[in-house]
Amino acid sequence: MVGGWWKHVDMSHPAASPHEADDAVLDDVVTSLVQIEAAISALEAERFRQLARAHAVAAGRSVHRPRSVQEREIALRSIAAEVGVALRWHDRTAQRRITEAGALVEDFPATVTALDEAKITARHAEVIREVGEPLLEPESRQEFERRVLTRAERDTVAGTRAFAQAVAQELEPRSITERHDDEVDRRRVWVDDDIGRPAIDPTHAHPPGGLGAIRAEVSVVIPVLTAVGASERGAMLDGCAPVDADTARHLFAEAPGWERLLTDPVTGVVLGVDRYRPTPAMRRFVRLRDVHCRFPGCRQPARRCEIDHNLAHATGGPTTLCNLACLCKRHHVLKTETPWTAAQQSGGSIVWTSPLGRRTTDPPERRVAFAPDPDPHPDPDPPPF
Repeated sequence: MVGGWWKHVDMSHPAASPHEADDAVLDDVVTSLVQIEAAISALEAERFRQLARAHAVAAGRSVHRPRSVQEREIALRSIAAEVGVALRWHDRTAQRRITEAGALVEDFPATVTALDEAKITARHAEVIREVGEPLLEPESRQEFERRVLTRAERDTVAGTRAFAQAVAQELEPRSITERHDDEVDRRRVWVDDDIGRPAIDPTHAHPPGGLGAIRAEVSVVIPVLTAVGASERGAMLDGCAPVDADTARHLFAEAPGWERLLTDPVTGVVLGVDRYRPTPAMRRFVRLRDVHCRFPGCRQPARRCEIDHNLAHATGGPTTLCNLACLCKRHHVLKTETPWTAAQQSGGSIVWTSPLGRRTTDPPERRVAFAPDPDPHPDPDPPPF
């Protein structure tokens, strides 16, 4: 018998296999990813341009500053902090990206154009800038950029880097041997004149020992009513030993000077002092509360930070816990030398205001509180009687 069930099957359009269906999905995925990467490349190019604009502003402001490195850099630091806070970048990261974008846009404009047209990725652009930057002659940089871009449009980042390094070596006017010899010639050790002048005894290599190293500092806390004779409440020696009222008044009369302390009436925590430097207890409190530098995004440990007056002491800022905070050296200088301001709120939160007027709040890492010591002689019959 000829024929059968197969005679009724239409073989002109065979059913798609599972693999063919998967291939259709993958083809759509790849097409979509190519389009997404093209959009990302264009956005990356625009970000480089905007960061380069920030670099140009910083460079213009630096012209009017003194010639020291820190003074010239402070304008860039302030702008980097502005960008970093807005984008949730560490300001060091923002400063590096601004500097690199300025170099890329200014020295390798064709690379930025290629990135905008999605012919290369941002990583390709970074390789071109990084490898080509040491070439000082404009003609060499242009030739380097032209040749490496041709390769980057069809190669991976790693392949582009290897090719770029080879081209850079070829375009370097001096051979690698000559450059090595120059660096060897620069190796030396030198000693400046008068390096020992700050020492009290230039011939003494070690700090003084024995009695010469002793610097006694004794603190006695005397209630103001006791000092004026209106109370017989005792004083406290260094927070560990009681002093009777008569002895306290004698010490008060003989001491060359005193500092007023404002303390919490319940906990006894020192809240403020009549001087610039906070007490050791205040410094300990602030470091325990802050944990790290209080500039937004900075994680420099508090032990490496300086204690800063949020409102400057020179302009009337008090030495109180609600006006003190930990700032690393970098951000302490930033706050002092630029229009950045910090205002501490209740609970230890700090509101930072940038030169552009943008505000951001940095809450404290911890809430610190000290419980009062128990009364050693409690009243056996407390009120109500």
